[in-house]
Amino acid sequence: MKRRTLLNAELSGLIAAMGHGDLLVIGDAGLPVPPRVRCIDLAVTGGVPGFFEVLDAVLSELVVERSAAAVEADPELIDRFSKRQIGVLERLPHEDLKLASRDARAIVRTGEFTPYANICLWSGVAF
Repeated sequence: MKRRTLLNAELSGLIAAMGHGDLLVIGDAGLPVPPRVRCIDLAVTGGVPGFFEVLDAVLSELVVERSAAAVEADPELIDRFSKRQIGVLERLPHEDLKLASRDARAIVRTGEFTPYANICLWSGVAF
C-alpha cells in the first residue's frame, strides 16, 4: 500500500506519467469536461470531496511550474490558491480557462460547489 497522501490509483498514475509542461485541471462539480479529455471523477456529493482537499493531495506529489485561475473567482479563493505551491498564478477569463482545459491530460472533478473553484496546473520538473 502506498504511504503518501494521494491514494487514488488513477490520479496518482496520471501524475507519475506527466512530463514538463503537461496540464492537469482540478475543477468544481460544474466544470465541463471537453470531449476526448480524460475525466477523473472524484465527486460523491455536494462538497465531497472539497476542492482544496483534492488540490492539496495533488500538490503533495505534483511539481507545478505555473497555474491559472478565473478572473471571476472570489478574491478569497485566489488568496487560498496563492498560499500553495502553484508556481506563477495567471488570471484568465473563465471562458479562456475552459478553452485551455481542452489541452489537459485530465480534468479532476471534485464535489465542490463554490463558483469558479477551478485551477489549471502545468507541471514543472523536480530537478
